[in-house]
Amino acid sequence: MVDKEEAKEKIEDIKQTATLKKEEAKEKAEDIKQTATLKKEEAKEKAEDIKQSAAEKKEEMEEGVEKTRTQAEKMLNDIVSTIRSRQEDFSKAITDYTTALEKPLADIIDTDKEIIIKTDLPGVKKGDVEVNLTEDSVEIMAKFEEEYSEEDVDYIRRERNYGQTRKFIALPSKVKVKDVTAKFENSILTINLPKVEGEKFKVDIK
Repeated sequence: MVDKEEAKEKIEDIKQTATLKKEEAKEKAEDIKQTATLKKEEAKEKAEDIKQSAAEKKEEMEEGVEKTRTQAEKMLNDIVSTIRSRQEDFSKAITDYTTALEKPLADIIDTDKEIIIKTDLPGVKKGDVEVNLTEDSVEIMAKFEEEYSEEDVDYIRRERNYGQTRKFIALPSKVKVKDVTAKFENSILTINLPKVEGEKFKVDIK
């Protein structure tokens, strides 16, 4: 009878021990599960941080590329603008130079006794006209006063001549330099150049 009770107690102890072991195993499993969950959360947070960091770096790179592209475009636009400005200045200089060579316009009249040159010089004062000559050429220089400063106004079109202009005319025959006369009336310069008369020689006929 005693053995039966002891056996029953042992079975009960074993049962309680098994229950305790089961509880301990359950607690350990729960701890492992919680630890795994924490590890998973940490890994997820790290992955999120890495993803966010990568996104930020990508955004920084894109901003850097955009900034570089913008700077390059601005630099290119500045270069193009400078080239266009230089071209405009060069074209204007060529136009002014060509205009200065072509103007003032002149008529050259050849008669038996003299050569007459008529030149239009509108807006020019008599004191701003100069005539230099040799026996076979005439140089006319005139200064056209500018009415407005380019700093004060913008020209929509500019065709009139301004500044110093020079006209060189090669004469078809030699002239008497000391007998040349010139007058300036109604903005027209008229130069009369008497021709040099050739010497006449009598030829004896045999």
